Amino acid sequence: MSKDYNPKEIEAKWQKIWEDKSFNRSEADPDKEKYYVLEMFPYPSGKLHMGHMRVYSIGDVLARFLRMKGYNVLHPMGWDAFGLPAENAAIQHQVPPAQWTDNNIAFMKKQQVSLGLSYDWEREVTTCHPDYYRWTQWLFLKLYEMGLAYKKKADVNWCSQCETVLANEQVIDGACWRCGTGVVTQDLEQWFFKITQYADRLLEDLELLEGWPERVKIMQKNWIGRSEGAEVDFPVKDSEKVISIFTTRPDTLYGVTYMVLAPEHPYVKELVAGNQQEKEVLDFVEEMRRVSEIERTSAETEKLGVFTGAYCINPLNGEEIPIMVGNYVLMGYGTGAIMAVPAHDQRDFLFAKKYNLPVKLVIKPEGSDLTSENMTEAYEDPGIMVNSAHFDGMDSQECIGEITRYLEIKNWGKHDISYRLRDWLVSRQRYWGAPIPIVYCGKCGTVPVPYEDLPVKLPEDVELKDSRQSPLEESEEFQKAPCPRCGQEGRRETDTMDTFVCSSWYFLRYASPHSEVFPFEREDVDYWMPVDQYIGGIEHAILHLMYARFFTKALYDAGLTGVKEPFSRLLAQGMVYKDGAKMSKSKGNLVTPDEIIENFGADTGRLFILFAAPPEKDLDWNDQGVEGCYRFLRRVWRLVNDNKDHVIPGENDIKVQDLSTLEKETYHTLHSTIKKVSEDIQKRFNFNTAISAIMELVNALYSYLDKVEEGKVNKALFSRSIKELIIILAPFAPHICEEMWSDAVGAEESVHLQDWPHYEPEALKAADIEIVVQVNGKVRDKIKIPVDYNQEEMLNAAKDLPKVQSHLEGKNIIKEIAVPNKLVNLVVK
Repeated sequence: MSKDYNPKEIEAKWQKIWEDKSFNRSEADPDKEKYYVLEMFPYPSGKLHMGHMRVYSIGDVLARFLRMKGYNVLHPMGWDAFGLPAENAAIQHQVPPAQWTDNNIAFMKKQQVSLGLSYDWEREVTTCHPDYYRWTQWLFLKLYEMGLAYKKKADVNWCSQCETVLANEQVIDGACWRCGTGVVTQDLEQWFFKITQYADRLLEDLELLEGWPERVKIMQKNWIGRSEGAEVDFPVKDSEKVISIFTTRPDTLYGVTYMVLAPEHPYVKELVAGNQQEKEVLDFVEEMRRVSEIERTSAETEKLGVFTGAYCINPLNGEEIPIMVGNYVLMGYGTGAIMAVPAHDQRDFLFAKKYNLPVKLVIKPEGSDLTSENMTEAYEDPGIMVNSAHFDGMDSQECIGEITRYLEIKNWGKHDISYRLRDWLVSRQRYWGAPIPIVYCGKCGTVPVPYEDLPVKLPEDVELKDSRQSPLEESEEFQKAPCPRCGQEGRRETDTMDTFVCSSWYFLRYASPHSEVFPFEREDVDYWMPVDQYIGGIEHAILHLMYARFFTKALYDAGLTGVKEPFSRLLAQGMVYKDGAKMSKSKGNLVTPDEIIENFGADTGRLFILFAAPPEKDLDWNDQGVEGCYRFLRRVWRLVNDNKDHVIPGENDIKVQDLSTLEKETYHTLHSTIKKVSEDIQKRFNFNTAISAIMELVNALYSYLDKVEEGKVNKALFSRSIKELIIILAPFAPHICEEMWSDAVGAEESVHLQDWPHYEPEALKAADIEIVVQVNGKVRDKIKIPVDYNQEEMLNAAKDLPKVQSHLEGKNIIKEIAVPNKLVNLVVK
């Protein structure tokens, strides 16, 4: 009788051995094909949850498998450690954010080690440590040098709960992405990255990302929002000012009946100065400042507007057009002004009816009696041009180009391209972030901190408290700094960077984590980049993934890296649910990795979370499923340890022709399992079906032992089967396989250093195969025949079956059909 399976003892033992031997260290080797596996690094919130366990298990299986396949694998881990939660926790618990963060990192790292994750910990990065954010600041300066970082006064999204600004991408349904508080607009001086300069490349290079889910690429495409059309200038009546608009529908220009400006448009105050509408308009503008952009443009929000008392002139027909101010127009999109064509845009039609503005039809269906007077809704489809001067009678779609060319000839407008994407607002009015390396000097103006003076360190004399003022503004030590150019006393920038800046380049730092000269060495990133497989949540489709792509392209342009895209393949894993709801403490359905490790061991937890569902699908936690995986591992343990006497050292060469029928069946199952597991891991990421195949192999080996005569076990066959079973199970359950490899197989070298087994095509040919026998298309019997039977042998075997013969009596066979390895059909009359 073998010793019992004791996961606590086994897992602690092997984790220590792996750590002592720096088992997972990776180094560049030009003679080996590299593979960079990366899971999105976590925010150190305090404890790992099941979502973490799932994504890390997926990455670890792939990394271990690829090492055994001969790849030089880079599989690092680090910490996305800056951010508001640490600052809020510091205020709540009266501890410095650095202390709170470092304590959490230590605990979570211990949890990761206990899961048996094969990370190269010598490459660990922590974004809140000066040895990392020094280089985040270095990259800020590089972008500034390239003209991609700039400061301007702008209306920004403000979260009153987090007391900081938010990028547009961080406002979801009008609320803060982190805390859910409604977002309002404030006018502040802020730092931006010019991501819009890369809009076309970000869009076009989506075609390069063949290994990305289509839905993620569509989300990015929609967020960039490229539109082709025309920019048109509308002169303001009795003024030298011109209002420019962008439209994708130049064919409707003759139907413009009013103009709408954003409340923030710089012309608004000038247009109403001293007229009867001034107070009403300025009150409206002030009211809109308290409403977020997302809420203003929501489909559910009522479209509101006020008349300015001013008019502009339609350049194509000379008509005077009233200028309105509306809540649904945003200064940050397009030009901050829109032309309104109520006859051909339903939103404009409803607005026009509400405020008694004219409707003018300029496109109608051919042969229709539709007029401006009898319209009940906007006509938005193509048609024939009417009321459009010399364009009347033309096809409206052809007129898009014709009218654009006419505008250019008359110098009234031009062909243009517009984007939904806005520049990335990176300023944050908080303490716990990377300081922006800028000094303001009364003589020299805005001065970047020299590269050699980095890092600009966060001060330790700051008292954290609930305040709308940036905590760094209260630190005299931090603020006072000599101007890098003239030496006079200057003032440091007190905003810190958006934490997404830190995570937009961390994958590059892993390539050269100890470089003291550059953020990363070109030689290292040229070897390791791009990341071959990136794994993380779909919630990062816009924010992190877009920003990382922008950074990579900018750094490519700077000559710092040779890749244009950071991630070749992307896996967006599903959520983990229990009892039909996402796991959470408040719902009382939380299961932690620690609980699973304590009760069943890490190998069981890993096996279940990979077996329960394909990685891209949501997973419903099931306690019975966990227990089932634990029972399976115990079954494997008994199979190996109870039969150690049958396991012999050496290569265990097998000649298929020398095997008995039972042995051929076993050998066939072994090699079909190796083939399936190999393809399911590397090609399809179907870890659940790979594990299922391994379970079937275990059943087949038990069946072999049950059927074989006592004392007749083919030790070469059984030894090879056991060894290769342990190897293909090892990426999923690394601890138990390491123990069985060492103890039962008696090998000195780790199972994880073994070559992945190859399947033999000859072994995949089953000794016998079962085929169906039909008479007139109806199944009458089944028969096992040798896999290499020809059609004549198949037919003869089928006709010899008693059940088939009874259906042939007294009848003539008029047709015989034999499909190799599948069926025989005898057509009789």
